[in-house]
Amino acid sequence: PVVQIQFVEDKQEFSRFPTKAGRRSLSRSISQSSTDSYSSAASYTDSSDDETSPRDKIQVNSKGTNDFCVKNIKHAEFGRREIEIAEQDMSALISLRKRAQGEKPLAGAKIVGCTHITAQTAVLIETLVALGAQCRWTACNIYSTQNEVAAALSEIGVAVFAWKGESEDDFWWCINKCINMEGWQPNMILDDGGDLTHWVYKKYPNGFKKIRGIVEESVTGVHRWLYQLSKAGKLCVPAMNVNDSVTKQKFDNLYCCRESILDGLKRTTDVMFGGKQVVVCGYGEVGKGCTAALKAMGSIVYVTEIDPICSLQACMDGFRVVKLNEVIRQVDIIITCTGNKNVVTRDQLDRMKNGSIVCNMGHSNTEIDVASLRTPELTWERVRSQVDHVIWPDGKRVILLAEGRLLNLSCSTVPTFVLSITATTQALALIELYNAPEGRYKQDVYLLPKKMDEYVASLHLPTFDAHLTELSDEQAKYLGLNKNGPFKPNYYRYTFPC
Repeated sequence: PVVQIQFVEDKQEFSRFPTKAGRRSLSRSISQSSTDSYSSAASYTDSSDDETSPRDKIQVNSKGTNDFCVKNIKHAEFGRREIEIAEQDMSALISLRKRAQGEKPLAGAKIVGCTHITAQTAVLIETLVALGAQCRWTACNIYSTQNEVAAALSEIGVAVFAWKGESEDDFWWCINKCINMEGWQPNMILDDGGDLTHWVYKKYPNGFKKIRGIVEESVTGVHRWLYQLSKAGKLCVPAMNVNDSVTKQKFDNLYCCRESILDGLKRTTDVMFGGKQVVVCGYGEVGKGCTAALKAMGSIVYVTEIDPICSLQACMDGFRVVKLNEVIRQVDIIITCTGNKNVVTRDQLDRMKNGSIVCNMGHSNTEIDVASLRTPELTWERVRSQVDHVIWPDGKRVILLAEGRLLNLSCSTVPTFVLSITATTQALALIELYNAPEGRYKQDVYLLPKKMDEYVASLHLPTFDAHLTELSDEQAKYLGLNKNGPFKPNYYRYTFPC
């Protein structure tokens, strides 16, 4: 069940660890979200130590501590520069930090986080620390980390266990190291994808006795884990569904993808968009953003959908709704945006024309059946970072981007400003859950209130020099509203035209 909350005023099991010899294995993860891609294309790398696993290194920061595991602590200076650049376009989160750091609303909070570790995430982590929290962090997928940013966080004392290009064995090792610290017991979880929550439930179930709540920001984490646990009666702490907040879903998913889809495709393929036939699978917020961008560039765009309402939206936005099999032989680009599995199958990949591009913009790497392409009759040729040509026996090539993982964040970057909106929402959700009176939240999944969404939006308006119109007393009485909001009921559905 979905429960609306009231804003608090001024609330597969693993039996053994992998051997050293098995660390480099890139076998398929039990949790698909762990192999999503999220990485800045501009990440600083040093080829001299790429072959050495951070688990085999002994590293110490300038304070003499070694409670971390990153690629190279010596790169912290580069990461600090990246964080400072990100802060310039995250003024709302910095504003929240300055407003609340005197009160320390997270004093005593011990937050364990499993998210994408980028410069923007570092601004969030440093905000949580400024508000009084202790933090330990790991990456939510194997391509997630900007190594220099992880080093910068480790340098200031945040225990980070992550590096770009982890094996999947490394991935679970890092999560365990993040949680399993003698004398340190987390009381809050910030998750993206549900892997951290899943691991605690399987390995350290008693740890939930001290955990006050979970904040989850992804479709996968919310629906594959939290709602399923709640339905089964196994959710033993309150959880906040940040994914379905207006300020996350409508802005991060739509506006972020509207800009970053073109960036990811152009950087990897140098493709000309004008006149290209493109099919976008899924017309949710991500699909709406992708189709709008491609249409504006002169592409001929088709949409596939299972939902009649989304299909009708696509039709009225000027797109032809088709079944994938109807256009599979003629399209130049396929983009998946559904969050489902096997959206593009091996049979359909076999029928794509030479030179076609296939990529994913959904959360998980399950949408394209990449595993079916790893067969003896097909040849894989790596032509660029995260760009593979899959070659059929007759010479046909299909261009596969990011091995079917998230295109924009593995092959390019995303707008920092959009991530500021999501990060501010996450910070407020943590403050709300941590400070809520005992008994306010039950063992259930809660949605963020409109008042919190509106507050996050208001913090970002000064960036645009926007000035809100104020209701008069007479107008507020006429509409039955409080002059200070919330201005929409919880059931209101915001629509965003393309």
